[in-house]
Amino acid sequence: MIAKALALVGDIGGTHARFALVEKGSVALLETRILKCSDYAGPQAAVADYLAGVSVPVTEACFAIAAPVVGHTVAMTNNHWHFDTQALQQAFGWHRFRLVNDYTAMALGVVHVPGHKLVPVGALAERQPGPLLIMGPGTGLGMSALIPAHPGWVPLATEGGHVDFAPSDDTESQVLDYLRAQFGRVSVERLLCGGGLLNLYRALATIKALPATLTTPEQVTAAAVNGSSDLARQTLERFCKIMGQVAGNATLTLGSFGGVYLCGGILPAILPFFLSSGFRGEFENKGRMRPLLAATPVWVVQDPLTGLYGAAAALDQAWVTKLL
Repeated sequence: MIAKALALVGDIGGTHARFALVEKGSVALLETRILKCSDYAGPQAAVADYLAGVSVPVTEACFAIAAPVVGHTVAMTNNHWHFDTQALQQAFGWHRFRLVNDYTAMALGVVHVPGHKLVPVGALAERQPGPLLIMGPGTGLGMSALIPAHPGWVPLATEGGHVDFAPSDDTESQVLDYLRAQFGRVSVERLLCGGGLLNLYRALATIKALPATLTTPEQVTAAAVNGSSDLARQTLERFCKIMGQVAGNATLTLGSFGGVYLCGGILPAILPFFLSSGFRGEFENKGRMRPLLAATPVWVVQDPLTGLYGAAAALDQAWVTKLL
């Protein structure tokens, strides 16, 4: 039985809310639990449910959220939760409550992921000197970075998943036209997330004049992996190649030649397919900059608790938005 006061950490995404308890100064997670966001009206109900199952005082909290962290009102980007942080803090009597962007927390968390949960993409497996890129497709496309700073790292919060999609061939130009007719402006997140995979599948079906019989991202990935649908296989291959293009662009922009960590729920679920895909070739396909990308290691992060490690690390970071 845990007896002393601990801090509550959370990682709230578009689909799941993960919670755990930690001691101050530690990223060792206790009483970890994963909840479905769709089962709750908002974070207050989810937190109350979680805390009902632990017998320990909680005096402060830090949540990683899949939304921009600005002011006291939070509207989640990819789920229905909308809440006031001051009201949430008062409801539970926390003396301190902090929020960080989910991929800022993911960035802080990757340095605490055990080595056996990092799968190299390509021959390089050793981190290099320099900034690190952290990105990944899930309910949305998250992106962050770590900048070396004595004595550790400074995370960089970004909304890089919302940059413009830039087609690299005629097929992708047709995909862009298809998506532009639906959405107007087309960001890379419109393709590189669960819903984006379905967008891409439907676009390719229209371009090739084929029936789009699959209706969920899970059906597309399953049919691609088991070989039951050539259209699904082409879709997932294109998804991986576009991921490589976007990761390479972000690496050049941020100078993150120390390494790239690919997070989120999609890639670990299709890992053998992804490792044999065109991702690495497109990642390095940057003309005169190819040698820089070829020397940049990439890993798939297989630890679903990475964001919670980052939220725990963020508890005492001075740069984190503090909500008094």
